[in-house]
Amino acid sequence: MRLGLKGIRMDQDDSEGEAELRKQSVGGWGLLQIAGCTGLTAYVVWAGILMPGFRRVPLRLQVPYIPASRKQVQNVMTLLEGRSGKVVDLGSGDGRIVLEASRHGFHPAVGYELNPWLIRLSKFYAWRAGCYGQVSYMKQDLWKVDLSDCSNVTVFLAPSVLSLLEVKLLNELPEDAWIVAGRFPFPNWKPCCTIGDGVDKAWRYSIKQLRKENVSQNTHEGTAVEHPLTNQ
Repeated sequence: MRLGLKGIRMDQDDSEGEAELRKQSVGGWGLLQIAGCTGLTAYVVWAGILMPGFRRVPLRLQVPYIPASRKQVQNVMTLLEGRSGKVVDLGSGDGRIVLEASRHGFHPAVGYELNPWLIRLSKFYAWRAGCYGQVSYMKQDLWKVDLSDCSNVTVFLAPSVLSLLEVKLLNELPEDAWIVAGRFPFPNWKPCCTIGDGVDKAWRYSIKQLRKENVSQNTHEGTAVEHPLTNQ
């Protein structure tokens, strides 16, 4: 009888051990499934939402969608205090900069974005905030946008894009225009004002001041080139 009871107990222990192993095995398999589903979800989001806006854009001009934080939006609005009139956000993403600018009295407030899904998301946010019809979101390449009537421009773009955008802004914006850049500054411009630190930092530029500096620099470079010739 004692041996029988001992054998029964050993069988019970073995059964419990097998059950525990099965639990661990299922847990590991579950983690693997979660990881796989997460990767698939990320791919679907990229292919369905982010990728459509990049398909016809050269690699160096592609800017991934990274929503502006509340602090970043606040810093942009702070640098635009006292301003009014038209505001344009180039590469407007989900439209939060445009929406906040409209709340601060800017009109018209327009966002330009290539990704159709982000434009739909922007319009949904505007509707939810009760501002639908007060803001505009356009599916248009920022390089083809006419900026000649834009007094205020905001950008959250990559440095590779900003360096090329400098020429367009200098050529097209009106004399009294201001530009506010978030996350990254224009590489060749001197800001007239900055706010924040780290990723929340924003830079403000005055087209009038930039054009003066550009003319002064060109004049100086021209003099430097001509000077050796006049000495000969």
